[in-house]
Amino acid sequence: MKSSDDWADDGAQRPLPPRLDPRGGRPRTPGQPKATRSSGGAIAARVIGATLAVIVLGSSGWGWYLERVAEASVNRTDAIPSSGNSGGQGAAMNLLLVGDDSRADLSAAQRKLLSTGADTGELNTDTMILVHVPADGSRASFVSFPRDSYVQIPGHGWDKLNAAYADGYLSAPASEPEAQRRAAGQRLLVQTISQLSGQQIDHFASVDLLGFFNLSNVVGGVQVDLCYPVRDRYTGANFPAGVQTISGADALRFVRQRHGVRPDGSAALPRGDLDRVVRQQVFLGGVARKILSDKMLLDLGKQQQLVTAVAKSLTVDRSLNLIQLAQQMRSIQAGGVTFRTMPIVGDGKDPQGRDILELPDADTLHQWFATLSADPAPASSTGAARTPAAPKTVAPSTVKVQVFNGSGRSGLAATTATALQASGFVVAGTGNADSSNYTKTEIRYAAGDEALAATLATKVRGATLTQQSGVTAGTVQLIIGSDFTAIGQPLAQVASTPAATPTAKPRTAADTSCIN
Repeated sequence: MKSSDDWADDGAQRPLPPRLDPRGGRPRTPGQPKATRSSGGAIAARVIGATLAVIVLGSSGWGWYLERVAEASVNRTDAIPSSGNSGGQGAAMNLLLVGDDSRADLSAAQRKLLSTGADTGELNTDTMILVHVPADGSRASFVSFPRDSYVQIPGHGWDKLNAAYADGYLSAPASEPEAQRRAAGQRLLVQTISQLSGQQIDHFASVDLLGFFNLSNVVGGVQVDLCYPVRDRYTGANFPAGVQTISGADALRFVRQRHGVRPDGSAALPRGDLDRVVRQQVFLGGVARKILSDKMLLDLGKQQQLVTAVAKSLTVDRSLNLIQLAQQMRSIQAGGVTFRTMPIVGDGKDPQGRDILELPDADTLHQWFATLSADPAPASSTGAARTPAAPKTVAPSTVKVQVFNGSGRSGLAATTATALQASGFVVAGTGNADSSNYTKTEIRYAAGDEALAATLATKVRGATLTQQSGVTAGTVQLIIGSDFTAIGQPLAQVASTPAATPTAKPRTAADTSCIN
């Protein structure tokens, strides 16, 4: 147990020195490190602040200011690749947000004030967020990608997701200008996220460390609620339990913390980076509430400060039109800004013995992202939203089912086949799946057999439906996972990290409940 002296604040916060000037996008001088590691948490709040700043101006009639000041200040980059970036897309928009937490432009005093540590020269990007905005701009979905997710990086094999940018950067010729090497890293990261999510990435944005510092101060701080008091000697975080307003250096500490302890000696963030993701999302929600409040919308001076602070820190792809983004998102409300974390299966080790996060298979991930990015149904002529039609079903006697056991439980294919026959289905064969480690039960079907799959799904409630080219037409496959209970019964809830499960309720910007 820590003593009261151990738990005491290390001293009053010093005011920000006048020399602490945001220099987002300023060219590096010879001898400075070419790239640095993202601190993780800070970028998330910076990006939503930048995005919402654009919304504020677009919705308040200050678009001319955005165009003449923000457009003149932002940096442009060739981040969108010409290949390896595809997926379901329409009039909606997908924007990839990443971090540029370079400390090369910070003095030793500034790094100490912000508790950022030295510039290590590492190239990893520790925080990546995909934001989806539907064509009508009614909402925005922010999906966090855990940095340790084990993924396939195009042309580089399997690695942690936060290595994608470094692989692209280091693959570019060393003789190329720094901006081109960075763009190469950005393009490979876009390709990796597109392949992982099954979604086309339309735009790219990154924001630097000092931009977030300024943003949190301009909005007057953000209110958060901690369930427990915490302290972390690495970041300097020292927060009591309960509702509190944080800004400046404390805001950086809040979103960057992933170590530390509570007064009883237990871990401050038991789930490590996954709890830090929740920290980011909570802070993002607070920023959204502040920026979308009437007080901010009616204060033209604050709007000017906000955009000035953010624009200097933004780097975006060459085709992103900030005015159009503002117009598309101007109807958003705090309750329409949702935060999720990409689904994970669990913890594991890679061939090098490093800790990684294991992900569901590609089909499951693509289906999850497709559902997440599905746009609202268009309104009818009377203005009411159309209710999607229920999937068509047929008589069970017309459905042929092949049953494969991937649960690891012996004999389950045979007993399931018997239950299906009792329910009127035709069993076309049983056997073991290609693996006994399926955690999720799947129904696979060929194109045109949607009604057959939907009929089987009425008896295997909660199963994932996947169209696959290798399935024989007229026959559906039931792959039994460890979550399977019995025919006619809902699937069991497979234990996994709450914040990362596909079924977890998303957090909205209006949510003010306490967190770790």
